[in-house]
Amino acid sequence: MYFIGIDLGTSAVKLLLMDEKGEIKNIVSREYPLSFPHPGWSEQNPEDWEKAVKDGIPELIRDIDPKEVRAIGSGGQMHGLVVLDKDDNVIRPAILWNDGRTQKETDYLNQEIGKKKLTALTGNIAFAGFTAPKILWMKANEPENFARIEKIMLPKDYINYRLTGVHCTDYSDASGMLLLDVEHKKWSREMLDICGVREEQMPKLFESYEPVGTLTEEAASALGLSEDVLVAAGAGDNAAAAVGTGVVGNGGCNISLGTSGTIFISSDSFRVDSANALHSFAHADGGYHLMGCMLSAASCNKWWMDEIIGTTDYAAQQAGITDDMLGNNHIYYLPYLMGERAPHNDPAARSCFLGMTMDSTRQDMTQAVLEGVAFGIRDSLEAARNLGIDVKTSMICGGGAKSPLWRKIFANVLNIELTLPETEQGPGYGGAILAAVAAGVYPSVADATGKLVHVHGTEKPDSQIAARYEKKYQMYRKLYPALKSLFPDF
Repeated sequence: MYFIGIDLGTSAVKLLLMDEKGEIKNIVSREYPLSFPHPGWSEQNPEDWEKAVKDGIPELIRDIDPKEVRAIGSGGQMHGLVVLDKDDNVIRPAILWNDGRTQKETDYLNQEIGKKKLTALTGNIAFAGFTAPKILWMKANEPENFARIEKIMLPKDYINYRLTGVHCTDYSDASGMLLLDVEHKKWSREMLDICGVREEQMPKLFESYEPVGTLTEEAASALGLSEDVLVAAGAGDNAAAAVGTGVVGNGGCNISLGTSGTIFISSDSFRVDSANALHSFAHADGGYHLMGCMLSAASCNKWWMDEIIGTTDYAAQQAGITDDMLGNNHIYYLPYLMGERAPHNDPAARSCFLGMTMDSTRQDMTQAVLEGVAFGIRDSLEAARNLGIDVKTSMICGGGAKSPLWRKIFANVLNIELTLPETEQGPGYGGAILAAVAAGVYPSVADATGKLVHVHGTEKPDSQIAARYEKKYQMYRKLYPALKSLFPDF
């Protein structure tokens, strides 16, 4: 039997076909356009997502018996606002996670409603990328469209709705809307009132591994599948990726080193970081997780290599950085190319190099970029440690994790052991695993990941290198507070 995982990304959808043993049988990708109608805005047409999915799945299953497909699960880009009218028509393009138009609404929520009240209601404070500020923006700037809203959903939920006819979401994705009482897993009536929306406009809530329905006749025909195929609620992309790397249950950790960088810590119980440096979200395994997200991670290295040095041979630039140089570099790099989310929540933060002298080299600066990203992730790890969470080991994934040097830097900066997953297909693999649980093939997400997720290779910290980095990190953490007041002037 087979399971389909949908990874609904910002630039493309990646479709994955997995068998019951966890082996990937086929992968198909379909791109779609991204629009920037004004500076700082980011939008997509949800109908483009649907078209990409319905175009890609027939190709995905072309070499198998379609009757062997049991279920579909998805992981999707979070926070995007999708709104439908009473006739199920998309009212306006989706406002995406990386859209920056809502600073006024975010400030209103954090300053006038107040961070303390938001945290009490939802477990989180407002960020410009979250869904609630987008709803407030639409209410203020597009009142006619706002009045037409019949259904509110997130990107992957639009796909599930088009597949099943069920208006649904899961707790992990809903956690990033700033409308969910995350601890009690229900919509916050007070937050809905603040945003001027009704509970009947909101999707029905499910655990990520629960089936929400089966394919409609129309969807089954378009995909070439049976109407009996189950559709799981799925998860937000980070929670789905965590399932795909086996980070479930209490105390699991995953570091994702992609365009942005995240540290994801799973927990059986709900926790809130009093400093609001970390997000407190529900997890796809039925529990909870803490997450710190830095906006520029591997993108820092790409910027440095592509735009500044002018090369695509990243490995060659890293080749001369030896173990004796680690922790001994006198240059510091702040990784705030797009402002910063965790732990500073400062859109005005800017990237910079500090500590350069006449003997500084390009290699020193390359090393500093890699170290600065690792220090940025450590900031979020320290916020978790302040809650009494003792992280001793973590999975690491994403494009940046393919660099042996960067893995070594991370292991020593964080002073923990890092493990590489054998299969790294991110949210799509996690979505397929959730589909298998929804179909009853596995009794729980933990049982499924225990059998399907395997690791290859570990990176252990070296005590001497880690000690050097400890001193360097203590200096690094002084830099942002010292420069914070200057950033808005740039």
